[in-house]
Amino acid sequence: MMNSNIDYNLNPLVPFLDKLPEHFTKSDIIRYIRAHNIRMINFRYVAADGRLKCLNLPLTNTQYLQEVLACGERVDGSSLFPFIEAGSSDLYVVPRFRTAFVDPFSEIPTLNLLCSYFTKDGNPLESAPEYTLQKAHTLFKKSTGLSFETMGELEFYVSDKSTSLFPTPNQRGYHESSPFNKFEAFRCKAIHLIARAGGFIKYGHSEVGNFDLDGFTHEQNEIEFLVDNPESAADQLVVAKWIIRTLAYQSGLDVTFAPKITTGDAGSGLHFHTRLLRDGASVMIQEGRLSPEARRAIAGYMSCAPSLTAFGNTNPTSYFRLVPHHEAPTTVCWGDRNRSVLVRVPLGWLGKNNMLPKANSMEPNDSPDIPSRQTVEMRSPDGSADVYQMMAGLIVAARHGLEMEPAAALQIAEKTYVDVNIHQKGNEEKMKHLAQLPSSCWESAKNLETQRAIYEASGVFSPALIDGILQKLRNYNDHNIREQVKNNPALMQEMVEQYYHCG
Repeated sequence: MMNSNIDYNLNPLVPFLDKLPEHFTKSDIIRYIRAHNIRMINFRYVAADGRLKCLNLPLTNTQYLQEVLACGERVDGSSLFPFIEAGSSDLYVVPRFRTAFVDPFSEIPTLNLLCSYFTKDGNPLESAPEYTLQKAHTLFKKSTGLSFETMGELEFYVSDKSTSLFPTPNQRGYHESSPFNKFEAFRCKAIHLIARAGGFIKYGHSEVGNFDLDGFTHEQNEIEFLVDNPESAADQLVVAKWIIRTLAYQSGLDVTFAPKITTGDAGSGLHFHTRLLRDGASVMIQEGRLSPEARRAIAGYMSCAPSLTAFGNTNPTSYFRLVPHHEAPTTVCWGDRNRSVLVRVPLGWLGKNNMLPKANSMEPNDSPDIPSRQTVEMRSPDGSADVYQMMAGLIVAARHGLEMEPAAALQIAEKTYVDVNIHQKGNEEKMKHLAQLPSSCWESAKNLETQRAIYEASGVFSPALIDGILQKLRNYNDHNIREQVKNNPALMQEMVEQYYHCG
């Protein structure tokens, strides 16, 4: 009998092994390696800069293969994380078999595996990105009886030399198709490679941003994923960014996930959608509206929003994006289908009308059984985000809301709800009663310092990790950055170039 989850999975390991990645074992990996003459393993792991690092391991004999898969390898932790001292810096990196995928770029048959960090004693590194996220989700499930799902909307600019053929008006690129959109073929190839590497993608499209500057065309794209458990969702995002960058390099194109690359044109976000489940079923909707659990989680997002920027907006150019009138949030509020708010409740297929037969006359007019696809979307993060820390922060914030007294949490949700464009003239009175997001890394650090106990509770974020984040943010010394840029426009371009390849 055909299992569509296996047979339609583009990761070649899945149909070969006839099992889903979460069930992969060491013997499965060895079986695939032998059957496909894999000659190299790449261990990949995320460091403090949010990017994948790489260790190349040539396969010269079967004993070495067994050992390296079972024991991992050594790395210098002080060169990967600023909070690790050089005097005791050795760490182990041990592969997570569920992350295995064939390297799409290597001429040598190569298998890639994401790794987790362990200390000299064989314990997980408390401050490691993937372990921080794991701790957050484990505690969330234990504390609330719910599980947490999330996914990312990955926005980025692709750039190449300008052409006069089929131009698209400036800032009118939303869902444009070729030939007006120049990089559709690139985006589709990237989507295919990400899926072969284990990514579950909802769709890809061109975004609003497009402009010509200094002989180059810059076009904004978005790849949106399907909701998944947080650990897998984070892995998918970091692999996707690596694939997009590597494909661009091999194609002679330039790519950036930077939050802002020019004044007056759309910045790039990394929005996160979240969903709560109980026993595998969504609890987001009750009687046709957001459930109390969903609204209490939103209350947690509202309460922690200023400090969440410490994980999701991690360099000074992040705060060139978080300004009014550019579909980026500045005010701590939420609303339905409202792109001016921090947390948006998008359409969730809750209508009673069956749309299918209205679009297709041959379809029967019976209501399909559509599973709940309702999510809520956090819109402040951008491509500078540490994906693991940001997801862990969202889980902590949701738990914080769910652990409040229910009446208090629902009151926060009610007070921060808006049903208007918060940036429009005439809504100033409403804005006066709402908190504002930080305007700099310096201010973000102040908010994290104030709320650090929420993240450190039960050991989710280690104090050393929070200290390291605070130091990094403060070292930018950017508390007056918007005023400085206003008085010196060239400074913004200098900073854009400095952080062009962030994340």
